[in-house]
Amino acid sequence: MGLLEGQTAVVTGGAQGLGEAIALTFADAGAKVVIGDLNAGQAEASAAALREKGHEAIAVRTDVTSPGDVEALVAAAVGTFGRLDTFVNNAGITRDATIRKMTLEDFELVIDVHLKGTWLGIKYAAAVMRDQGSGSIINMSSISGKVGMPGQTNYSAAKAGIVGMTKAAAKELAHLGVRVNAIQPGLIRTAMTEAMRPEIFAAKEAEIPMGRAGTPEDVAKVALFLASDLSSYLTGIVTEVGGGRHI
Repeated sequence: MGLLEGQTAVVTGGAQGLGEAIALTFADAGAKVVIGDLNAGQAEASAAALREKGHEAIAVRTDVTSPGDVEALVAAAVGTFGRLDTFVNNAGITRDATIRKMTLEDFELVIDVHLKGTWLGIKYAAAVMRDQGSGSIINMSSISGKVGMPGQTNYSAAKAGIVGMTKAAAKELAHLGVRVNAIQPGLIRTAMTEAMRPEIFAAKEAEIPMGRAGTPEDVAKVALFLASDLSSYLTGIVTEVGGGRHI
């Protein structure tokens, strides 16, 4: 029996990167997976890949800044699989620039996707979970939200805000059996980070005490822990997955 056997998990931004790794890890642990992503074609391809492995999975096109889309995503999970046990608020974007060059549009877009998107995910997932008397909500923050990164005033603010939101929601929902936790990934090898110039990536990697960048699977394993009963007495925590960088 897998850690999530018989459970249903929703992963936003689940068509690529960290979200795709989390979706696969959850499926391998026995969960029925719902992939919510703005890219409908890529989401369906990811769900199809899971089904080819023998897992149960569906894809739902989702704009996490749209209340109707997020509500429909939750409804699709419950309507298809009968329940909702884990909801991962992973969808995110970057629009990096210095304050001088950053447009208000790019500032607001990043805030909306990360903060508003996470708030909507918590709101609609919790509405189902509170009636069940159980559930785990996992919010994706970032080490940028802890230390702040130049060129990322929008992203750092959003990811720091997710920490505060996680703690507040955890206090609201704990008595209903719903846990809310956050993950702060550090330098992780994804398509986005590997687009850096090699010397910049190497310099950042050299700052990591464990001597290497993380992998999407490193993050996915922590998400699995937070989704499962192994973390049944944890709520409102922020787990850094960064190899010791910025401790």
